[in-house]
Amino acid sequence: MRARVTKDFRFEAAHTLPSLPADHKCRQMHGHSFKVEISIEGEVDETIGWVYDHKNISDAMRPLLDKLDHSYLNDIEGLESPTIERMAGWFWKKLAPQLPGLAEIVIFETPTARCSFRGEF
Repeated sequence: MRARVTKDFRFEAAHTLPSLPADHKCRQMHGHSFKVEISIEGEVDETIGWVYDHKNISDAMRPLLDKLDHSYLNDIEGLESPTIERMAGWFWKKLAPQLPGLAEIVIFETPTARCSFRGEF
């Protein structure tokens, strides 16, 4: 049996999008209450009954969240122009080596605006 498990995380951060036209509101510094969903897919272990231990996802995310929470994202290496698309790729590069079966990362910058990324660079 195959299944997908997802764990959600939240952090607060500010950013600017410097590549946008000068009159675009998102070029100005602003902040979001980001939500990140990390999904792992794989075979359900017959003995334990799960695909993956959620604690392993939390352990992999903790140092990233410590770096991002209440930060100015543009100052973080690899996030100099931090759109949610680029942020999803940044998370993927950091997490994929630690999380076998990583299937999808979804980042919400608002409750109605999100990016889904499946590791296709």
